[in-house]
Amino acid sequence: MASRLSPMVVAVPDSADKAAALKLTPVSRETEARLDAYLDLLRQWQAKTNLVAPSTLPQLWTRHVADSLQLLALAPTARRWLDFGSGGGFPGIVLACAMAEHPGGHVTLVERNAKKAAFLREALRVTGAPGTVMLADIGDNVDRFPRPLDCITARAVAPLHQLIGFAAPLMAEGSKALFLKGQDVEAELTEATKYWKIEPQLHASLTGGQGWIVELDQIQRQTRFTASKEAAANDRH
Repeated sequence: MASRLSPMVVAVPDSADKAAALKLTPVSRETEARLDAYLDLLRQWQAKTNLVAPSTLPQLWTRHVADSLQLLALAPTARRWLDFGSGGGFPGIVLACAMAEHPGGHVTLVERNAKKAAFLREALRVTGAPGTVMLADIGDNVDRFPRPLDCITARAVAPLHQLIGFAAPLMAEGSKALFLKGQDVEAELTEATKYWKIEPQLHASLTGGQGWIVELDQIQRQTRFTASKEAAANDRH
């Protein structure tokens, strides 16, 4: 497996990086073309808007695209996606590029930064990918998110217990969650179990390094946490 590259590693040519990524997560020629258009746009905007860490620009395909595409295999029938904190478009725009081949496919991208939201809208336009951008904070707008949803995603947005809190009302209606996490995933899971009853499935990232995907199908708030919240509310009154 390819290791995650540090800024000190000599960058491989873009063609080699792309070939390595597509070997891990193959896509059709049509999706590949949409992804090419998206990454061209990202490179143009990167000069004025910090969309990804500059050190990862030489490995956009392996560090970001393949990392996003691998989610598709974990939810092969999902068509309606919601991406929390889409930022530069990973995984949201990548998933939208793939969903263009599926009738009914659609990705809602939630982003609170106006410049990044503008980039995401332009990326959807340029690629022709099916999606909608919501300029919004996640926690304050759960009721506004579209339904029904098949899958909820997030990458480098918030601690796991907070993401679960955001996703809880949507998962109660049948959605799956796939959260991309790093080397601290065990600590985040431990913290999350203080608040939530969960049975996570952990998947090592295909792109190597210390990345993980936390798959959740059902969640339930811990009884003791609910009781403490109710007690606090009563004390205030």
